[in-house]
Amino acid sequence: MSGPLEARHVIVTGRVQGVAFRWTTVDEARALGLAGWVRNLPDGRVETRLEGEPGALERMLIWLREGPPAARVRGIEVRPVEPEGVLGFEMRWGGPP
Repeated sequence: MSGPLEARHVIVTGRVQGVAFRWTTVDEARALGLAGWVRNLPDGRVETRLEGEPGALERMLIWLREGPPAARVRGIEVRPVEPEGVLGFEMRWGGPP
């Protein structure tokens, strides 16, 4: 990645589990050159941390508002966080209670 890095913590609500949301999030993030992770939360939401160039982050946030075809996104909560310089994008299992 070149240029300034920014990071976002995102919570996605709606019908976002059991619809390949995490798998397609990984694909989209990697295609955009983003780093971070995505996981399901016990309450049915999806949580992701994204890090990369501002333009790529904005494109990913646009995608997260729709998700994959089977998903029904009701909303997303986006919070700026400090970049950590992580490499790669991974799927995680489990989340905080």
